[in-house]
Amino acid sequence: QVRLVESGGGLVQAGGSLRLSCAASGRVLEIYVMGWYRQGPGNEREWVAEITTDGFITYRDSAKGRFTISRDSAQNTMYLQMNNLKPEDTDRYYCNAKTANIRGQASYWGQGTQVTVSS
Repeated sequence: QVRLVESGGGLVQAGGSLRLSCAASGRVLEIYVMGWYRQGPGNEREWVAEITTDGFITYRDSAKGRFTISRDSAQNTMYLQMNNLKPEDTDRYYCNAKTANIRGQASYWGQGTQVTVSS
């Protein structure tokens, strides 16, 4: 199993920045991709960005140019630097890790961290 703990959310004014962190523990060597997702009340969870263990990065269009995903493998921690935040970025942000081993694949979620951007 993999345990994920997010931190770094908060309340910020439009144009401000936040840095989200996701600390992974447990069977971290089985992780092949980590990502950030967001979800608001009554909405489906949607993908924001992801980074593979090889360092391949992809972003949702709305995040390109404003958000930067990174990973510190030595610390087993993933980050999401969020700049030029907009009110529409307000949501709860979740960390996800996908693992693979001889038994198959699995997906793990953190508890989420709230990001609120005021206009």
